Amino acid sequence: MKCPYCHHEELRVTDSRNAIEANAIRRRRECLQCQQRFTTFETIELTLQVLKRDERYEDFVQAKLINGMLAACRLTSISRDEVIQMASEITGDLMQGQAREVTTTDLGERVMEQLRKRDAIAFIRFACVYKRLKNVDELMEAVNSIPSKDDTKTRKKRSLSVKEGGGLTDGT
Repeated sequence: MKCPYCHHEELRVTDSRNAIEANAIRRRRECLQCQQRFTTFETIELTLQVLKRDERYEDFVQAKLINGMLAACRLTSISRDEVIQMASEITGDLMQGQAREVTTTDLGERVMEQLRKRDAIAFIRFACVYKRLKNVDELMEAVNSIPSKDDTKTRKKRSLSVKEGGGLTDGT
C-alpha cells in the first residue's frame, strides 16, 4: 500500500478496530515520509454469486444490499447503523453456508424477515419492490403478514380489507 498523498510505501498503523460492518477492520495509517494520516478499511472478499431473476450471475456486493435496505428504511425508525448490522448478519449467514451461490429470492426473503421484525413500513416498502406487487390485493396480503405489535404474544395478525373508494378498514 502507498500513501495517497506522496505515494511513499512505508506506512505505520496507528489504530486498528472493528468497523460498524462486522466484516471489516478500520485502520488509521500514517505515512512515514509526509506524516499525513488516512483511514483504510479491510473487508472479506466473498466469492459468492447471486443468481438474478433473468438467469444472470453477479458477484455478491454487500454495499448493494445495504443501499436497497436503506431505501426501504428511509424515514422509518430503523437507523443506518441498524441497516448495516442487519446486512452484516445476512452476509454472515451467507458466508457460513457451503453454497457459493444465492438466488435473489433467498436474499430478498432474508431481508424481508429482518425488516418484518423491526418496522412494518420498511417491510412493506421493500416487499413492494422485491415482490413486484401489482395490485392492492397483493399489497394487502403483504400487510396482513405483519404481526401486530399489540398482540405479538398471541401472534394474531390484523386483517385489513379494502373498502370502496380505495381506503383501508380494520377487519377486527
